[in-house]
Amino acid sequence: MRASVVSSEALAPVAAELGVGEAVLLGKGEETSGGRTKESILADCLEAIIAAVYLSLGLAAATAFVVGLLEEPIAVIAAEGRFGDPKNWLQELTARLNFDFPSYKVTDKGPDHAKVFFAEVSVGGEVLGSGTGASRKIAEKVAAAAALEVMAARRSDDPST
Repeated sequence: MRASVVSSEALAPVAAELGVGEAVLLGKGEETSGGRTKESILADCLEAIIAAVYLSLGLAAATAFVVGLLEEPIAVIAAEGRFGDPKNWLQELTARLNFDFPSYKVTDKGPDHAKVFFAEVSVGGEVLGSGTGASRKIAEKVAAAAALEVMAARRSDDPST
């Protein structure tokens, strides 16, 4: 659950709601490529704000600040059962089943300011999932989620596994 709550996916909307994107100082390249709305930048800035509260006011104030900010996202994540990261789930599942660890092959297309990443994940040399995203990390997560679906379908087709 902790990984889900401190992910860019969870923190970026909170930062956007607070107006962090409008307040951050960006270089020309990030400014023109939409950096004010990028999940990674928003999440990183919110983490820095939390750290500043901690350093300035201490643990109790930082805890109250974080709980106030993230109470609703935590409740949503818990209600939806969105715990963890598909890449972690896939690695844990392959280890439990004594399979080879997943390996990712990532390629990209497009100019630096608008790259699209394509990832394939293999287990034991077999490609089990693929995905695309605006970052390498997102593409790998999508590929891992697809691989988990394939593995789940195979297990339901063969109840002996």
